[in-house]
Amino acid sequence: MSTSDEPVRGGTGSELGVVVGERRRLINLGYRLLGSLAEAEDAVQETYARWYAMSPRQREAVESPEAWLTTVAGRVCLDMLGSARARRERYVGAWIPEPLPDRTEWAGGRADDGRSGPTDPADRVTLDESVNMAFLVVLESMTPAERVAFILHDVFAYPFAEVAEIVGRTPAACRQLASSARRRIRAEGRPAGPPAGQAALVRDFKEAWEAKDIKALVGLLAPDATMTADGGGLVGAVLRPVEGSALIAQYVVHIADKAPGLTLLERTVNGRPGLVAQSSGITVTVAAFDLADGRISRIWAVRNPEKLQAWRDDAMN
Repeated sequence: MSTSDEPVRGGTGSELGVVVGERRRLINLGYRLLGSLAEAEDAVQETYARWYAMSPRQREAVESPEAWLTTVAGRVCLDMLGSARARRERYVGAWIPEPLPDRTEWAGGRADDGRSGPTDPADRVTLDESVNMAFLVVLESMTPAERVAFILHDVFAYPFAEVAEIVGRTPAACRQLASSARRRIRAEGRPAGPPAGQAALVRDFKEAWEAKDIKALVGLLAPDATMTADGGGLVGAVLRPVEGSALIAQYVVHIADKAPGLTLLERTVNGRPGLVAQSSGITVTVAAFDLADGRISRIWAVRNPEKLQAWRDDAMN
């Protein structure tokens, strides 16, 4: 998968400026729609391929390249979501969205928009509440049409008339799709607490984990807490969610016993405080957390190495 801006070539200077300038926004859109940085990049590459498959005269006839690119990217993502649902039914264990590091922490290139050195799609995703792991997991419960209508309208502020062109339904139907998506968000999600409070709780969890202190771990977890792991069938991971504070505490201590050289690091995961586990300097697990009433209520542990590319290298040390 290419992570360069190579497809953006040819055409007039003004056209190039518009197309290059849209790349970051399209990757932001694609990640929120697909929950995968790799798939978002593929969707954007396909969008550019379709743009440059047109003749120069056809491109010149496009009144708004920005709108054209968004429409095509949205439709590409909608198609990918449909096929992704089928693939995820065959996925080994739980499927968790791909975790993203903070812009200052991702591996493999610069994170300051300095434009020198390699670039990476992770650097192009704006980390806000619309990409925290709890939010993305709720999005996974939506139908493809619900997800696209909701993200385009509620997150990216597209009017329903434009959403309708992308989804292929009437504006009224898209309004209903977004409304249904909001109900799912209200039913499943909770407002995130302040990052500082989460950081302190995650730090306490890290220290208790390192000390193998089961009692302290249980005290930090909500009684009905849930831990979900994603190994994708490529590495060892519990296939079903671990439920209950006592079982989770025992499980993470068991992990510590099996991997005595494991190093835990406090890192930003999808814009919220989380943990990264490294073995011999290589990131093997990225954990995201959700809180309820001052305790950890949910843990998502991504171990699938295909979802950890943005976390690789010594840049994480």
